[in-house]
Amino acid sequence: QVQLVESGGGLVQAGGSLRLSCAASGRTFRRYAMGWFRQPPGKEREFVAAIRWSGDTTYYADSVKGRFTISRDNAKNTVYLQVNNLKPEDTAVYYCAAKFLLGELVTGSRYDLWGQGTQVTVSS
Repeated sequence: QVQLVESGGGLVQAGGSLRLSCAASGRTFRRYAMGWFRQPPGKEREFVAAIRWSGDTTYYADSVKGRFTISRDNAKNTVYLQVNNLKPEDTAVYYCAAKFLLGELVTGSRYDLWGQGTQVTVSS
């Protein structure tokens, strides 16, 4: 049974940076595509970024392109989200998710496993 645990969230000022981590248990982590989603206060969950199992293909929401970078280290069973130049509108609970089968990575309902989330709060 694979489990996902996010960390790295916190309170930062606008323009600041954080590195979110998602540690996965289980030996087959490297086979999964991984995604990051976020849920701002009072809003629905939205796609942020995703990465294929090999790490050579990534996807980003338009709102974070150029500021966020997703990466993975399969040897450490960990996926990262480097978030730079944070804005108050980036305030949200950030979730990582794993997708076991091939297919598109933008739709949250297509993911199979979710972490518990980590809070990111950006002050202006």
